[in-house]
Amino acid sequence: MGVARRIGTLVQLLAAVVLAGVLVAAVLFPVVGGLGVTARNSASLLDALPVELTDRTPAGNTVMTAANGEPITGFYDENRAPVTGDRIAEVMKQAMVAIEDARFYSHHGLDVQGTLRAAVTNLSAGDVQEGGSTLTQQLVKQTLLQTADTPEEAAAATEQTLDRKLREARLALALEETYSKDEILTRYLNIVYFGQNAYGIQAASRIYFSVDAVDLTLPQAAMLAGLAQSPTSDDPTVNPEAATTRRDQVLDRMAEQGMVTPDEAAAAQAEPLTLVLGAAPPRGCVQAAVGPFVCDFVQRYLTQTLGLTQEQLEHDGLTIQTTLDPELQRAGDAAVLGTLPMGDSLAGMFTAVQPGTGHLLAMSVNRVFGYDVTDPAQESYNLNVAASQGSGSTYKVFTAAAALARQYSQYYTLTTSDPYVSRVYRDGAEPYDVRNAGRYSGTLDLSTALYQSSNTYFLALEDALGSVEEPVRMAEAAGLFQFSRPGLAQQVIDENRGSFTFGAEETSPLALASAYSTFAASGTAAWSPR
Repeated sequence: MGVARRIGTLVQLLAAVVLAGVLVAAVLFPVVGGLGVTARNSASLLDALPVELTDRTPAGNTVMTAANGEPITGFYDENRAPVTGDRIAEVMKQAMVAIEDARFYSHHGLDVQGTLRAAVTNLSAGDVQEGGSTLTQQLVKQTLLQTADTPEEAAAATEQTLDRKLREARLALALEETYSKDEILTRYLNIVYFGQNAYGIQAASRIYFSVDAVDLTLPQAAMLAGLAQSPTSDDPTVNPEAATTRRDQVLDRMAEQGMVTPDEAAAAQAEPLTLVLGAAPPRGCVQAAVGPFVCDFVQRYLTQTLGLTQEQLEHDGLTIQTTLDPELQRAGDAAVLGTLPMGDSLAGMFTAVQPGTGHLLAMSVNRVFGYDVTDPAQESYNLNVAASQGSGSTYKVFTAAAALARQYSQYYTLTTSDPYVSRVYRDGAEPYDVRNAGRYSGTLDLSTALYQSSNTYFLALEDALGSVEEPVRMAEAAGLFQFSRPGLAQQVIDENRGSFTFGAEETSPLALASAYSTFAASGTAAWSPR
């Protein structure tokens, strides 16, 4: 569009807006300050577009996926799923133009005739019965409203003042210079609210008809186009009669404008609404399709460690690919529930970490992730991460590794009594002693004692090392204490606890799996201290 034509349209706009303001007083365009507002703002009418209108429309839902791309859940406040213009049925575009802006393809962002007609209609009715805004102006208003960062910005996007109307008109002119008609219509269809928390035509198509926007039929498209003006009062799930009446009005407009034949419109009007309601996309870890406790762990890592805000998760349209292995996760779930039933007083857990990478593959527990405190099966506290109960003989591997690091052979042999009384460690005022849980040979080498899990051998091995410091430092380097309370490792060393090799300390299942993965990766740790 040339500058001269743009300025000519702008002059028409000013005349129309001033006239409309005089006609409807405070009904359509409440004017504060009169023509002085026009004078103050006319100097900025040709300014550049703000970034909100040069960027794409508001982002879709954030999606969290498994390692193979399988969706886990989403994060969103407003359900959005933007699509390109070729993924919207042509009949949907026609229906929206027919009911909202019949001269969309002939005006340049402003429709002076429509503004004057609306002014007269509203004056006769005594309140606002008809809007004079074009689809382009509506796109400006909705974009500024839905991208507002503060309540003040949101109010400024919708306030009924001449100042706001002039700014909206200027931006509509600039949009028409910058984007094609199809781009503007696509952006509008991706941002308009259709009720039921569905923002944009794709989300609305899935919610009301369980189809994609590209597959909408004529009566479906007409109903959705009718919702744009009043998504609450014409909500077909609440008021199907009003929704049908409005749909039929859209079909009449389409026939009047030659978009469909009268027979096609009549046939569509004869059809019932036939809603096929779809569920909203999963939202949050409570609704995760698989691995809800992995979801919770990742969400907390993003917000508490990386510093993302919950608002960013819900509004920035991110794709979060996790390392979750969905098949392993499902197998872990089945194994846990095959051992302990859901909600049992004892917690059964399965945690898998990939050696060498530290990738979290699965977290299973006999609990449902949720926040209902009245349901004993629901749990929002991630037991797989928490350092709580001791872990028994799993700790013997750290003592064995410390001995190997000291150059002890895997064939290092000890002969022990049962019970065995320590020469190094104390239990209060008495020497520390242990018994075996079964019958063991009195003489064992390191390798055999480890897989047989001899208590007496490992206390004697701690004696040979002289203190508990080396086993504790080995466990620390492998990642065992990453979720423990600060200072626990040093406290065990300072108190020289001979019981360390028997796993008496509070243990995080995830940290234990991570530590074992270090050994499985030939001593390469893939974790980072907090």
